[in-house]
Amino acid sequence: MTSNPDYTSPAAQFTFDVNKSPFLQKDPQNKINVLGVEQLNTLENISLLDIYLSKNNVIEPHYHQNAAELVYCISGAATVSILNPFTKNIQSYCITPGQVANVPKGWWHYEVAAMDNTHLLAIFDASTPEVILGSDILKFTPAHIIAHTYGINENLWKKATAPITPSLFIGPPVHDRTQHHYHPFIHPYQNSMPLYTYPSYY
Repeated sequence: MTSNPDYTSPAAQFTFDVNKSPFLQKDPQNKINVLGVEQLNTLENISLLDIYLSKNNVIEPHYHQNAAELVYCISGAATVSILNPFTKNIQSYCITPGQVANVPKGWWHYEVAAMDNTHLLAIFDASTPEVILGSDILKFTPAHIIAHTYGINENLWKKATAPITPSLFIGPPVHDRTQHHYHPFIHPYQNSMPLYTYPSYY
């Protein structure tokens, strides 16, 4: 949806420091900054995540139901993996500085850092992309539905998914959750977030 900014308004913003817009921080080496229309009000149908990862850290499996994503590697290296819904195959692409990987709208995907000091830009064709996270699907889908639908043992499923942290974003999880810092205005359990929004049933 086009935001139709008023470029004549004294409140129109044309520059912003993304370094001052933290989305979440797992630790100093694994964090995400955000830029969307809430930060820069003249943006139209574009936003980004500024992602820093150390080796083997993962942007958890997820999909964006209203936006495509272009992942650009600034430094380091990362593997971007997508589930192609037409071929039913996982397609993985290692990107290094100057290279990109494209994730079509609605496709399941994840990113894994191949080395320390990996820096990625995730660019979206929406002012406020929406996201469904794998951790939330696993944690909040009722265990009896999973067991009945897929013919598995309900108690085993509950035991397997019990340690999962909802809205993890960057994995693996830290053992001490006090280390995983979220910006107070964009906590993952809130419905009003500058970049990511959740369905009403969350």
